[in-house]
Amino acid sequence: MRLELSTDDLAFRSLAREWLRENAPRKRAPHEGKTARDFALSWLSKCHAAGWSGIAWPIEYGGRGFSPTRLVIWYEEYVRSRAPSVLDCTFVGLNHAGPTLIACGSEEQKAFHLPRILAGESIWCQGFSEPNSGSDLASLKTSAVVDGDHLVVNGQKIWTSYADIADYQELLIRTELGSVRHKGLSWVICDMKSPGISIRPIENMAGVRHFAEVFYDNARIPLSNVVGPLNDGWRVAMTTLGFERKTAAMGLQLDLSIKIEDIIAIAEPVHGSAMAERLADLRAEAAALRAMTYRALFREPKTPSDGSLVRLYFAELSQRLHQAAMDVLGAEALTDNYWSHEYLEAYSETIAGGTAEIQRNIIAERILGLPRSA
Repeated sequence: MRLELSTDDLAFRSLAREWLRENAPRKRAPHEGKTARDFALSWLSKCHAAGWSGIAWPIEYGGRGFSPTRLVIWYEEYVRSRAPSVLDCTFVGLNHAGPTLIACGSEEQKAFHLPRILAGESIWCQGFSEPNSGSDLASLKTSAVVDGDHLVVNGQKIWTSYADIADYQELLIRTELGSVRHKGLSWVICDMKSPGISIRPIENMAGVRHFAEVFYDNARIPLSNVVGPLNDGWRVAMTTLGFERKTAAMGLQLDLSIKIEDIIAIAEPVHGSAMAERLADLRAEAAALRAMTYRALFREPKTPSDGSLVRLYFAELSQRLHQAAMDVLGAEALTDNYWSHEYLEAYSETIAGGTAEIQRNIIAERILGLPRSA
């Protein structure tokens, strides 16, 4: 799929390219802790001051209401400039907590949180995953009971990225006593500084501690923090996941096109060799992913399940591409370097946002119309 760009679009591309060239940080972002928070918020604040924060958000909520074409152009220039990864501690707030509040939140919730997210004044994390639930989100056990004008929450979440440096959490909990599966859930805004919340970071195999376990011991959350009606959290969560699996990761998807060119430059493969053919295949797959991303963005009517196609292809291609980088580096891959870190992190791609098995089930049932799995 090719984009047909107008004269105004081309002028916009030049403007974005020039601003990124002059302003994007040249050093790599820290991976964890307060230094990661300070770096990310400083960069987001700079983007906001220049009008480049939340550019696809509606104008009435502080965005610029850019068209899908302008959004694509921005992300293409963003990855080309090698600006900091979009998958930092501001990702949840900008790409699915904020859009979810716009779609489902109250006017009070929007007025308080949206300006802070855009300006780089608050960090959000996601409280969906739980121990023993895997990707079966509907089996979650963390629960709350209504006590006056508050919810009292008890339970545990896990694999919560940046929980230790977050201000707020998009928290999915069971609020209807005796409910099962996707019924009786609520999506609530959790202040991470609330009494009764404790956080225990988890070190991943790349040696980074941006995951965490979060424990809730009679933590009190105002009922005014429920997004959408009480006990209607499944519908709100599906809205969140729809953003997460489609446009939210556009920057990451386009970034693979840059990475494959970097790997080819390192490998300097001999024409006709097995490595040359392998890298050529990966280059073609990165181009296919780009086309799928465009198609998901411009196709009408849009369906939430379209995002699963892009998400699954991106996750598995990312792992193949980083494996190729390791093979190109050879023994050097055993050292602590950028590519070895990215290779280890890529293992999480087929887990985050729903495992590859979950995405395949969605594709089979909702797109191909196959029977539900047993």
